[in-house]
This record gives sequence, C-alpha cells and structure tokens, in this order.
Amino acid sequence: MIKNYPDTLFEEMKLLSKFPFASQQEGIKVHKDADPSIVTAAKSLFDKGLTTLPDGGYLTDSGFETVDHLNHVLATLS
Repeated sequence: MIKNYPDTLFEEMKLLSKFPFASQQEGIKVHKDADPSIVTAAKSLFDKGLTTLPDGGYLTDSGFETVDHLNHVLATLS
C-alpha cells in the first residue's frame, strides 16, 4: 500500500535532522523570519513533544529517540 505523506512531515524530518545528535545539551533556534514552512515544522515538533520550545530549543527524550531512528533511516537510504 502506498501512503501519501504531507509535505509538512518532510519539513519536520529535515528540521529534526539538523539537531545536534552528539549531545542533548545542544539545540537549535528557528528565527521568526525563517521560511514559514520551517517555523511551522518547529511548532509542530513542539506540539508533538519532540522539542522543548515552539521555535526549536532542545530535543526531549522522545525527540532524541526519534532523531536516532531518523538517522538510521537516512543512513540506510543514503
């Protein structure tokens, strides 16, 4: 079965892939003047409990685990 995924999901994945993975003590900041799709992705990640702030912040434990899985998928497909 082929599932259609919304573009917003891919924006979220791209943003998650930008988070530093070596340490949970590092995060990112999405500025208000960033591309609207990035601002929306950052807010969505926060709403899903994957980041600590609506404009980025740090990964939560769940976010860190999600990025780990995402890194495995990206490595496999690369």
